[in-house]
Amino acid sequence: MKKALISPNELITYISGWTDSVPPQPIYTTIPNGGRVAEVSDADFPVALPLFWVDCDDNIFADVWYYDSATGEFILTPEPVPPPQPVVEGAQTL
Repeated sequence: MKKALISPNELITYISGWTDSVPPQPIYTTIPNGGRVAEVSDADFPVALPLFWVDCDDNIFADVWYYDSATGEFILTPEPVPPPQPVVEGAQTL
């Protein structure tokens, strides 16, 4: 079992969509109650508040998972929605 260093003051966001503007701009969604997994270590060490340590499984990685403070669970951060493909006019199909 490892230890995850949680930073509760950092917002967890992901790209949930894109605007219709030209060029498209990413739309960021904030995950409520999400705390950043700043580091995963075999052993904890003293940290300043508001950082804190939580036991975690060996498959948890920093900045890939986040800590849900409401449930006490680690959740995989959603994959970003890929940017839209540009519309090309006058292209020929070969």
